[in-house]
Amino acid sequence: MELIAYIQKGGMIMYILLGLNVLGFTLMIFKGVHYMVLYRKQATIIAKIYEVLLSYHAGNRSKIGEDMLREKLIRYEKGLNTIKIIASIAPLLGLLGTVMGVLFAFEAISKQGLGDPSVFSSGIALALITTVGGLVVAIPHYIGYNYLVGMLDKLEVGFMKELHQKLYGAGA
Repeated sequence: MELIAYIQKGGMIMYILLGLNVLGFTLMIFKGVHYMVLYRKQATIIAKIYEVLLSYHAGNRSKIGEDMLREKLIRYEKGLNTIKIIASIAPLLGLLGTVMGVLFAFEAISKQGLGDPSVFSSGIALALITTVGGLVVAIPHYIGYNYLVGMLDKLEVGFMKELHQKLYGAGA
């Protein structure tokens, strides 16, 4: 069966999952590229912060520099929560589809009896398809979220290290 047929058979929940999947992957690709660009601009950003820090008293430079750097990096976290939310709610939407499918199957059985298995098969199909759909959306988003958080953490450590080297020399 083709992917489009699965999505159609899964109903509205599958369309919601598809929309969340597109949004999440777009965000993950955008953030990944953004972090790579940020990594390449690291020296320039540190140089600008260092220039500003020269106007402060030497004893306060490290703390002020770290604060400035954190303030600059915090805006790069935007969008990560959306990816995390998608990873969290996708299995719940799949479970909702499962419950709805089982409900539809039991309604069909109560109306037409157990004589013909095809009567309730569409409800069972909905249940299974949405369960799989929820997991297929959640798993890569969970992995992507953790990977991007790791990238951002590495960037922050690298920025802090470079800032301390700039402030205190190679021995810092």
